[in-house]
Amino acid sequence: MNDMGSPIPSKKEQITDPTVGRLVTYRRLLMRLVDEGVPVVSSKEIGEMLRLKPSQVRKDLSYLGEFGKRGVGYDASRLLDDLAGILAPFEMWHIGLVGIGRLGEALLNHRSFLSENYEVTAVFDSNPAKIGQSYKGKMCYDIADLPRVIEEKDISVLILTVPASAAQDVLDAAVKTGRIDGVLNFSAAVLTAPPEVQIRDVDIFVELEKLLFRLKATEQKKKLHG
Repeated sequence: MNDMGSPIPSKKEQITDPTVGRLVTYRRLLMRLVDEGVPVVSSKEIGEMLRLKPSQVRKDLSYLGEFGKRGVGYDASRLLDDLAGILAPFEMWHIGLVGIGRLGEALLNHRSFLSENYEVTAVFDSNPAKIGQSYKGKMCYDIADLPRVIEEKDISVLILTVPASAAQDVLDAAVKTGRIDGVLNFSAAVLTAPPEVQIRDVDIFVELEKLLFRLKATEQKKKLHG
């Protein structure tokens, strides 16, 4: 408790979303390094490979209680285990992918879904030509069967790659099951859900506009100092 009588957040609860994103990239990098037989890696080397400042790497890893030895670095295997401990859930997360168009198929084929911590257990679509087909070994169900399949397969996370006009209806149907904890939303729709359901929006075009804005600013700076 703090002086106001409120619970003091744990160190894990204090980790911001941007930091979590970097911890995920550290884990991916370390998985590759460990596979390649690299025993030790420094914050400088991690920073160079991920285009981050070594001080940022050290700050992020301090959330794990990890402090590399000066002149030596971090034990790669131990650091990977510690990252898995803070990032990995205590159980396998079952994911439903709703919308098996080009984006949905691209996501399903991404190697990141080859994980011990989560897997897509079912895909959904409204196209009769796709219903009943297998995609990467996952059966495609009719979106109308979403509530039933969520319960049967214990799905707690949804990835939505459906048109914006359909996204809220899909989410509403899923939330009514009482089993959905989180949604990764690739549609352009602004979704609403009960407070216990976390929604993360992934707007590729917003990210593109942000990139172009930065590029334009860089070009203008070059012209001024050219």
